[in-house]
Amino acid sequence: MNSRPLWRQLDYVTLALVYLIAVASLIIIASSSASTGLYYMKRQMIWLILGSIAMAVMVWIPYERFQKLSPYLYWLSIFLLGVVIVHGQTRLGAQRWIAVGPFQLQPSEFAKIAVVITLATHLAKKTSLTRWRDLISPFLHVALPMLLIIKQPDLGTALVFVAIMAGMLFMAGVPVWKLILIFPGGFGFVVLWIYLALTIHSVHIPLPMHHYQLNRLLIFLHPNQDPLGNGYNVIQSRIAVGLGGLWGQGLFGAHANQLSFLPAASTDFIFAVIAEELGFVGSMSLIFVYLLLLARGTYIATQARDRFGLLLAAGVVAMFAFHVFESAGMVSGIMPVAGVPLPFMSYGGSAFLADSAGVGILLNVYMRRKAGSYSQKAQPASVVYSRKVTSQQ
Repeated sequence: MNSRPLWRQLDYVTLALVYLIAVASLIIIASSSASTGLYYMKRQMIWLILGSIAMAVMVWIPYERFQKLSPYLYWLSIFLLGVVIVHGQTRLGAQRWIAVGPFQLQPSEFAKIAVVITLATHLAKKTSLTRWRDLISPFLHVALPMLLIIKQPDLGTALVFVAIMAGMLFMAGVPVWKLILIFPGGFGFVVLWIYLALTIHSVHIPLPMHHYQLNRLLIFLHPNQDPLGNGYNVIQSRIAVGLGGLWGQGLFGAHANQLSFLPAASTDFIFAVIAEELGFVGSMSLIFVYLLLLARGTYIATQARDRFGLLLAAGVVAMFAFHVFESAGMVSGIMPVAGVPLPFMSYGGSAFLADSAGVGILLNVYMRRKAGSYSQKAQPASVVYSRKVTSQQ
């Protein structure tokens, strides 16, 4: 038993990185919404305070207790996602929000944290993940909330669930070749399916979304085909990134942002604001900070005292990694516009609270890495896999 107080074992490096991004976001949000004064920055400060409280709560509760709460968290998230479909508020053609007093909350953001916790609980109880049938229950576990989110529709958040599941299955010890078949192979199958549906008109090939939704998703490949419609956001974000050059045009001095050409400048396309105002140097500096955060999260996962803590940390890291990759790639035109916020940077309360809860989980796992003893020690995925292969031979 470690005699040091738990609070002294907090990972202050992770905390410093998170608050560095959060404070920078206040400045960028103030710049991206200068025409409205400091309204959005003040509201983001409120979410920063509430997010700090959420983070503290997640740190305070010993993470092994999450396993007992897992069924309640899972079905509560399913219930809230169902409420969204029935009574949710619609914006820009998507029904994703429910009103809670003066705030609009997005249950799909909190569902990501719920899935991290509940999937970690599910996988930690499994003694084998090397057979195909062992993967059925984890996929069904994630499929239900994913389908409800796709129904909204919110493909971007649904893809986050795929990233979370892939990262956690890898760290749980699923053979790598199977993961390659499932995820890259599944992606290739979906791309082929969409291609055939769009090119072969003699045979009806069903799609899980309307054609206008599919066009909105694929417009990043050829945005000039609809420059004033679906391609407008992609074109303007590319222009903003290009205008930034090496050093940027300075805070509050970006033309595409200040003249309101750039859509959703404070939310989905905030990375384009950073690229225009701070240039390549500023945007790559932010990416470097995110990489440090992801590296620190990976280190925390490897230091976890048990398998459950390992999987919790892996799920959070996978969630953040996908958010950063998709958000930065979206504004650069190399990824589809999926409406995924940049962690701790984009304006929005639900995402900020969920991300804060995720960081709280990381801090919780690290803080209790030496407290007590558990029979099931955490092992890296390669070690888990090699032992399982050896035991079967």
